[in-house]
Amino acid sequence: MARTSLPGDPAVETISVNGVRISSQAIAAEAQNHPDPDPDGAYFAAARALVVRELLKQEAEKLEISAVPMEIAPGKHEDIEEARYRVLLEREIKTPTPDEESCRRFYHANLSRFRGADIFEPAHILFTASPDDPEAYRKAEEDASRCLDILRDDPGEFSRLARAQSACPSGKDGGVLGQITHGDTAPEFEKALLSLEAGELYPEPLKSRFGVHVLRLERKDEGKTLPFDAVRERIASYLSEASWRRGAAQYVQVLAAKADIRGLDFGDLDSVLVR
Repeated sequence: MARTSLPGDPAVETISVNGVRISSQAIAAEAQNHPDPDPDGAYFAAARALVVRELLKQEAEKLEISAVPMEIAPGKHEDIEEARYRVLLEREIKTPTPDEESCRRFYHANLSRFRGADIFEPAHILFTASPDDPEAYRKAEEDASRCLDILRDDPGEFSRLARAQSACPSGKDGGVLGQITHGDTAPEFEKALLSLEAGELYPEPLKSRFGVHVLRLERKDEGKTLPFDAVRERIASYLSEASWRRGAAQYVQVLAAKADIRGLDFGDLDSVLVR
């Protein structure tokens, strides 16, 4: 796919829609709204967005569309051009309302989306050491191993050992970390946690970027799947939005096919069509 060049390249100056030029300065200003680690990517996305807006602007003028700006946030309104784009698209794009069957089909095909998060209550004893300090890290592993030996013989010693030896503030609470869910802890800690059943001790010292842990899962509540009736409106809204975006992309593609666009192949439009 062809891309625009960065500012200063003469090719940028050739971008136009039916003879209306889109300047490199306008594209550079718009690029601030399209964050991308690659400056060329941001510039390309901005140029594409401005081409789409120009297509809509010209079509709104052709159809003599008028509009009253809507309030889009407390104290903030659309500008007049945004309002005209909105009215144009509302007039030209007709999408069906998702029916019950479509919503149920989506629900059953995507049950994982509607499942509540698993809740874990872990407890740990932390021996801090930096992975960059091999000697200290080895000592932490040895201390954790000794704790595990004690706990295999007497699991009831966990709270006492946590209060006496853990470097984590949770030590004063017997090592209990409280309720957590996916993403709340370091990946290596979470991976070990997911392998445990309630009441189970992790069988070996758990190494992490923070040191070495003795880990036990106190409790686990598995997330429940929400019933269809609780998420039907959410599904209908999602399907309506997806249908609208497809319709908007197709509509702009039709406008583009009839227009004389020079200097840019803007390809997939989904990312620049936001209701």
